[in-house]
Amino acid sequence: MLVDVAPEHVEGWAEELASLIAGLGHLFARPEPREVFADLIEGLLSDLGRKNGWTIAERAGHATPHRIQKFLGEASWDADALLAEVQDYIARELGDGQATLVLDDTQVQKKGTRSVGVARQHCGVTGDVRNCQVMVMLTYAAGDGHTFYDRRLYLPKAWTGDPERCRQVGVPDGTAFATKPQLGIAMLTTALERSLPFAWVAADADYGKDPALRDFLHERLLPYVLAAPVTLPLAGPPGKPDLGAPQVTCAGDLLHYAISRDQWERRSQGEGSKGQRYYDWTWFEVTLPGQAPADGFAHHLLIRRSTGKKQLAGGRVDFEYAYFLVHHPRDAALPEAVRHAGVRWKIEENNETAKQITGLGQYQVRRWNSWHRHVTCAMLALAFLTVQRAHHPDPELDAAPQEPAGQEHEPGKAQQPQEGSACRSSA
Repeated sequence: MLVDVAPEHVEGWAEELASLIAGLGHLFARPEPREVFADLIEGLLSDLGRKNGWTIAERAGHATPHRIQKFLGEASWDADALLAEVQDYIARELGDGQATLVLDDTQVQKKGTRSVGVARQHCGVTGDVRNCQVMVMLTYAAGDGHTFYDRRLYLPKAWTGDPERCRQVGVPDGTAFATKPQLGIAMLTTALERSLPFAWVAADADYGKDPALRDFLHERLLPYVLAAPVTLPLAGPPGKPDLGAPQVTCAGDLLHYAISRDQWERRSQGEGSKGQRYYDWTWFEVTLPGQAPADGFAHHLLIRRSTGKKQLAGGRVDFEYAYFLVHHPRDAALPEAVRHAGVRWKIEENNETAKQITGLGQYQVRRWNSWHRHVTCAMLALAFLTVQRAHHPDPELDAAPQEPAGQEHEPGKAQQPQEGSACRSSA
């Protein structure tokens, strides 16, 4: 994991970093912003404890943070042009036809009300409602590494419904409210338009329950594994002929069928920081009411069960379960779906690494342009680290202790639904 990268590793990559920064000089019309850009990227990759305008300026030998602040706020350059260069760099260095694109959002806690997009809203970092900004991110998870490919700032309706407030922080005129899944669709559209090589899409339940996102993926013949809420309406599994058409039920209620069917396979969801993450898995074909799969595809409900019983909320001891809706070519097999379900957690690792190492959430900016500039620079720093680790692996860093089968170590906010939720309705 990149959280293990030490300053001496970055120092060893100085020549590659200098070449990368020099190759982006054409984005800036004058020498001074080119110099400040180099100072900023090097600062984001340094061993500074905090990575904001003051600390990075001091490291670069600036008397004040004015040059960094001007670069992020007033200088003439295009954050989206830099983003396009970052995306080209990722495709060139990590491109993989079997890669997975992973959607999720992350939050940065903020005080006050003046920073663009800030509002009292759900904060996944703390699990409650508090003042924060929400950024929707897209991770490129390839065989050689995983890093952020795109970003969007989520603007709540309290912002988009107040044009003057938006104008004060430089939000472009006409910016309309967009849900998080809609922002995800915009990023997936960009990836397709740029011919990024990938095979599957993955996302958590906030995206998996969105019919418009699923329609987008069906229309483009894209396989996906999307975490599903227990309340996701489903029809199935197919009943016996004498039972007639299957009832419309929900993902959580189909757990009864999975338990009675008793066809579980123990497989690793992928390697974590302490070794392979083993779970028991089962899947079966289902119908998504009103939303057919693409031609040649099928929908399956994939259920993950912990390998042992655990203490659950309320003191009950039982297995933990999670649900995934899988849209796949009919020749796909369960192991492939399990692998992509595991890849989904790579974006959690990117969130953690970018915040700890490349200063993703340590900005001191309030305006629209400044936010996009800082976040894009942090993405470039993370992409650089990912590429260098892929090209120059360190055997000591890659030798992680293994854990015995049956132990689950998974970051993030995995759903732990209970058996038999009350949401059945007749067809």
